[in-house]
Amino acid sequence: MFFSKTDKARDELRPGRRTLTQRERAVLLMADGQRSVTDFVPLFTDRDEALRVARHLLHEGYLHAPDERLDAPAVVVAEVPEPSAPAVPATASADPFDGKPSLATTRMFLFDLCERMFARRDPAMAQVLRDTLREARDRPSMLAVADTMLAEIRQAAGDERADAIRDRIARLLPAETVH
Repeated sequence: MFFSKTDKARDELRPGRRTLTQRERAVLLMADGQRSVTDFVPLFTDRDEALRVARHLLHEGYLHAPDERLDAPAVVVAEVPEPSAPAVPATASADPFDGKPSLATTRMFLFDLCERMFARRDPAMAQVLRDTLREARDRPSMLAVADTMLAEIRQAAGDERADAIRDRIARLLPAETVH
């Protein structure tokens, strides 16, 4: 089965739009009507993960298979086998973090989040957040910046998006130590 982008995928790939993970966006970029799941495998840890992402993108309307009947998306989705891994809950990040939690990793994630979510929409706020993050060296100060970002994200993108980002931050942070 060869995959092509839909109009929804083209909208996602426009500058300033970032609702999918980097890997999902890479699949959209590769989907040209001449590539199959096999071509997507190098982007992932294994074929099952590539299948899961392709199935998700089909289900969400970002991809379609031009050689299949477009009026029967359930058939197209059903042809992609179920992954062996458990499904990811809706509030979990689709881009899992398998590294060691640390304040440095959390800080870099927050800088990246600032650029992706605020730099274009509100440059002044982005600059304030960047400056505050540069000074944030401990858990409480980083969490204070994160809370500010999450409040803005909640207003702009809704509770589900903010909760997913809050969960991601929680996974990045090291466990609190008591002295």
